[in-house]
Amino acid sequence: MKQLILSLALAASFLCCNSVAAKDIAQPGSFKVGNKTFLLNDKPFVVKAAEVHYPRIPREYWDQRIKMCKALGMNTLCIYVFWNFHEPQMDNFLFTGQNDVAAFCRLAQKNGMYVIVRPGPYACAEWEMGGLPWWLLKKKDIRLREQDPFFMERAEKFETKLAEQLRDLTIQKGGPIIMVQVENEYGSYGEDKPYMSAMRDIIRKAWQAPDLTLFQCDWSSNFTKNGLDDLTWTMNFGTGANIDNEFKKLGELRPNSPKMCSEFWSGWFDKWGGRHETRGAEAMVDGIAQMLERGISFSLYMTHGGTSWGHWAGANSPGFAPDVTSYDYDAPINEAGQVTDKFWKLRKAMEKYSGDWDPNTGKWVSPQQGGRKRGLPAVPKEYPTIAIPKFELKEFAPLAAGTDSIAKMGGLMTFEEMDFGWGSMIYITSLPEIPVQSILQLDAHDYAQVFIDNQFIGKVDRVKHEQTLKLPATKKGQQLIILVEGMGRINFGRAIKDFKGIVSAPVITAEVDGIATSWTPRQWTKCRIQDDYASAVKALNNPSAAFLHLTPLSIREGQGGESGYYRGYFNLKKTGDTFLNLENWGKGQVYVNGHAIGRHWYIGPQQTLYVPGCWLKKGQNEVIVLDVMGPRGERTIEGLQKPIIDRLNLDRPQTHRLEGQTLDLSGEKPVLEGEFKSGNGWQEVKFPQPVSGRYVCIEALNSHNNREYCCIAEWYMLGADGTRLSREPWQVAYCDDEDITSGNKTADKIFDLQESTYWSTNRGVQFPHHLIIDLGQDQTFTGIQYLPRVEAGAPESIRQYRIYVKSSLFKGL
Repeated sequence: MKQLILSLALAASFLCCNSVAAKDIAQPGSFKVGNKTFLLNDKPFVVKAAEVHYPRIPREYWDQRIKMCKALGMNTLCIYVFWNFHEPQMDNFLFTGQNDVAAFCRLAQKNGMYVIVRPGPYACAEWEMGGLPWWLLKKKDIRLREQDPFFMERAEKFETKLAEQLRDLTIQKGGPIIMVQVENEYGSYGEDKPYMSAMRDIIRKAWQAPDLTLFQCDWSSNFTKNGLDDLTWTMNFGTGANIDNEFKKLGELRPNSPKMCSEFWSGWFDKWGGRHETRGAEAMVDGIAQMLERGISFSLYMTHGGTSWGHWAGANSPGFAPDVTSYDYDAPINEAGQVTDKFWKLRKAMEKYSGDWDPNTGKWVSPQQGGRKRGLPAVPKEYPTIAIPKFELKEFAPLAAGTDSIAKMGGLMTFEEMDFGWGSMIYITSLPEIPVQSILQLDAHDYAQVFIDNQFIGKVDRVKHEQTLKLPATKKGQQLIILVEGMGRINFGRAIKDFKGIVSAPVITAEVDGIATSWTPRQWTKCRIQDDYASAVKALNNPSAAFLHLTPLSIREGQGGESGYYRGYFNLKKTGDTFLNLENWGKGQVYVNGHAIGRHWYIGPQQTLYVPGCWLKKGQNEVIVLDVMGPRGERTIEGLQKPIIDRLNLDRPQTHRLEGQTLDLSGEKPVLEGEFKSGNGWQEVKFPQPVSGRYVCIEALNSHNNREYCCIAEWYMLGADGTRLSREPWQVAYCDDEDITSGNKTADKIFDLQESTYWSTNRGVQFPHHLIIDLGQDQTFTGIQYLPRVEAGAPESIRQYRIYVKSSLFKGL
């Protein structure tokens, strides 16, 4: 009874301190762009938004996560709407249950929060294909995020269906929605104002709300490329950024416009095989305080990241860097909805800004001065976590038992051509007699395991840029079997057109009796293995499924057990959140009580998968592991009370300098040498004459202000026509020093399409420093573009430099 009374008291306290806000947005109102400020019901208003993604949170936990954001001092929720989440198959629109975005917005209003909707059609967010549906790729020549007729037709249909769910929830109609975004960071994709204009018109027509505030976001370095005159412009940047510099150009072009950082990055995302990303709480809090002192609105991305359940985690580019399942993001509210050190530090800072902003004085008005104190409500309870004793997954079915009824003979086909989006595909062909060892050239998206009959030969991993594999001598009629697992589609940049499966014809080459010979198999059997719970259950309930005769009964990677489906059970007397430890397992997917929990991969850094207690039950619970590699140890799992998201198991160094490598530039002549300017912003330098080569060596001789180390945020090579060359095929061939102790500051950060990340050398390591880029092939270029760090003063920026170019690797490598 005492606990019940306390709970009622806390609830009453929460309602009391939010009664003004809830009342404000229960009535029809207005949200406008005023003179240097937003106007909510004609009064100055600073947006303090928490970015959260309802698909990444179990619906049962939406309310608690919203209350957590409110307790931080936020007044708004900012949400992406992922197109592929709501239309997973063409014309199959889902807006109920977990997909009920309108219910989420109503719940936000019930909690006294406004809502900013970001409906794309492209989102990014480290989500599968950036939110675009995979089935768009069934039209192989489609031009994504351009005025391709099919793309525009389908985008308009989705935006219309979405608006039908939300248009009655705008503030003008008494709802919580105050702003809607058009597209997303298009300046990082291209320059196409006609496309942006067309997308604006689609959204405006769909919402049927002429007074609704529409905005677009981009980076301060590229927002003018696609900025439309009748949209509000907002900037995206991360912790540590030079706030004044980020808004400088906007202030020059639109001096009376309100300023807003629509994505202030609180942390960063993790990728398989990379170190766990963290960002300091102090830099985050300082950046928010700086903005609020200036009356600048913001959305904290992420305030709570959540989980990319099932197959929804995307991949980044250049190259192919698939994202882990956890979207913890080192955010103030962690993946399980628990408070962190960042949370408490931010909450303490936000208390200072809980009054009203006065743009005339440039100050926050305290309650004693007449301002309305909304206050910070009590922090809601966290959900309990539980440990689950180790249990064995005793049931097994081979992977081939998961094949469905669709099998096709003939030429190669991608997943999309086989009409499925997620899972794996088995490709089978007959081999000729090849009496000697041969080389298989294989372009597979994304993780391919190669077998000859029942023998595992090796793997081809797109993450590592692998495309070749040695094959033993073969006899005529032996079967070449290639199992390709598709991971998340690329979610950022031009590479979002990311087909899965074998994407070009494999070629086998060998030297037979001194003659170079090649074979290109033309006839293939293709079998689909869908990534869904129903396929897993079907396989386990009927291990002798169709098409099993086409594939090995057990395919086994060298160091592991059999690939396939494993099922086990555990019993609970009480439920709670837990973290399933998958360290004994290889690579694949996990399902708990029918819920797709996410991908696992032993390489890390994520070793556990978050399971919300609302998806568990008293009594018996079912766990199915789909493992395309096979377990690496015991077929057991246990539930932990804390996650493991920072443990790597790599067979290669994390840095780009192999043991024994020492670059030797003796006898080499630089094609360019000079001195970069100090300070923030892009710098461009032209070569005296065009230069050709494959390997570009950047030599940093020292840094400004005599700092002991150097950094680069982004780097481009300019082609013969003076425009930026594609960085998609780039790799780091060598780097003599990289800081991996204070964060992920490896050399590949200079071409990761993210201005807030950077390569850094270590303190105390003497100059010069060298970084060599492999462009993939010989190219001709006329200059370079260099971006130092975006923090104030561009710390550790390079001063004197030399550039070397060669068609072959430099000596010593």
